[in-house]
Amino acid sequence: MEKLNCRELLAEQSGWSAILAATACCTGAVFCFVKWKHSRKIHTKIQKAVARREQSKLDVENAVLQFRKQHPEAKSAPVLSLSLTELSKQLKEGSLTPATVLHTYMEKALEVSTELNCVTEFLLESREQLQEVEKYREGLLYGIPISIKDNVACQGHDSTCGVSIKLDCPEKEDSVVVQVLKRQGAIPFVKTNIPQGLLNYDCSNPIFGQSLNPHNRQKTPGGSSGGEGALIGGGGSLLGIGTDIGGSIRIPASFCGICGLKPTGGRLSDRGLTGCLPGQKSVTTALGPMGRDVDSLALFMKAVLSEDMFLLDPCVPPIPFNDEVYSSSKTLRIGYYDTDGYMVPSPSMRRAVLETKALLEKAGHTLVPFTPPRIAYAMQELIVKGILADGGSTLLHFLREERIDPALKPQIITYRIPRIVKKIISLIMKPLFPRISTTYESLNGISSVQDLWKQHVDIADYCKEYIAQWKSLGLDVMLCPALGPAFKFGYPGKLSVAASYTILYNLLNFPAGVVPVSKVTEQDEEELKHYKGYYGDPWDKLFKEAVTGCQGLPVAVQCVALPWQEELCLRFMKEVESLTQGTGKN
Repeated sequence: MEKLNCRELLAEQSGWSAILAATACCTGAVFCFVKWKHSRKIHTKIQKAVARREQSKLDVENAVLQFRKQHPEAKSAPVLSLSLTELSKQLKEGSLTPATVLHTYMEKALEVSTELNCVTEFLLESREQLQEVEKYREGLLYGIPISIKDNVACQGHDSTCGVSIKLDCPEKEDSVVVQVLKRQGAIPFVKTNIPQGLLNYDCSNPIFGQSLNPHNRQKTPGGSSGGEGALIGGGGSLLGIGTDIGGSIRIPASFCGICGLKPTGGRLSDRGLTGCLPGQKSVTTALGPMGRDVDSLALFMKAVLSEDMFLLDPCVPPIPFNDEVYSSSKTLRIGYYDTDGYMVPSPSMRRAVLETKALLEKAGHTLVPFTPPRIAYAMQELIVKGILADGGSTLLHFLREERIDPALKPQIITYRIPRIVKKIISLIMKPLFPRISTTYESLNGISSVQDLWKQHVDIADYCKEYIAQWKSLGLDVMLCPALGPAFKFGYPGKLSVAASYTILYNLLNFPAGVVPVSKVTEQDEEELKHYKGYYGDPWDKLFKEAVTGCQGLPVAVQCVALPWQEELCLRFMKEVESLTQGTGKN
């Protein structure tokens, strides 16, 4: 009897095992099917986005051909050779028409993007806007085509941020800045590429792919406003809008040999901007212009700092552009540094600052040495901990179902490491690589609301310290390195630390711009062979690799002013531009 019961029990257990196994198999199959189905859905969305772009290219190509047939007298070369100031003058005088200018730049943008993959979509409604542009003939940007970064809202178009979750979500209205630009007569005509998630200074995503540098196809144009940098640097746009949270305007401008301005956060409206770090307040994001020369940036600021912006967004302080400050020729007292003491600059970065300093002194300005205070502390305790206060969870949430782009993968792998493992890595690395050790600790973010509030106090105290040192020297503006030259593909994701030269001014919320002043020389390349960083860690070695093989590429300097002094910052940038180009002050 006992044997019979055992057999029945075994048979019953065997039956349950089979049921459990079948259930597990079914569950696994369902899970795999759901995952496959979701993957197909994402793939379909990406295919649709790429198809939209390709169709917009074909439509533009046909529109340009049609225009050329109807207006055989309209020539591209004379239009493309004009600066923004000269083009604006001819449009106002009537010697050029907005239609000629728009179709010329559409054609050029198509050519440039075919080579550099920098445009995500052509805005075909720009041709319809030609019918209404005469109403804005008095606008400062009448008839000027303008390129728009992907994450700046344009009605009826996606702001993808390089992630599929934001595809098929067309914006219901234009961002405030785009609305103001249209009222000033500007014609938005393309949207431009960005890195996946925006928190990276390469320019690649799984939807639209990798953008290329206009001066060297083996280099990145920078990011996150890399599509803008490539398009303007390649001649496909005169003026564009970028955004900047750590150098996202200034790094592409430096890499691509153009000018860019990051204003004080809040000087321009941010209504209609999209990102993947909503709620992050420790490090300030700002919207700003990118263009071929400093006068283009000044004209943009003059146009948007208007009554229209102040009415559309009452949160923007009603401070019109002060042309008197921008046009001033009084000598300046200029602080300068050629290294921040945290990341040794490349030989060309340092040379650019020192040569520009010499030219400024020769022009009668006073140059005063400046040592930025406690950059290691600012980077690790304030910037990294501030941007990733949540340990990166918000960014990872946006990327939870995404295929991670190779350019972003090194960052994401690090962010996904469990907190306790990061702490262990930090402890292990401390004796050998203290900078990497501290950064891993900072990547865990901030553990409580109380600590976040304390960090906000620490940021305010650091800003006071920086301004006090600035004021004690009686400085008007600051000259310092801009990150460069252009990196090889894939290195920005491994070298967030190298953005210390630009991201500092997002933390401080100072206006800062870059101006190209030189090119990498053979001597720079030779000196780079002997490059040694401050820490001798893997990041120093990676930086050397990233900027090797850059002879002939643009090199820029960074110009900085105190908060709300964009006009003074631009005036200083104009002085640097004039002196380094040998044209003298205009």
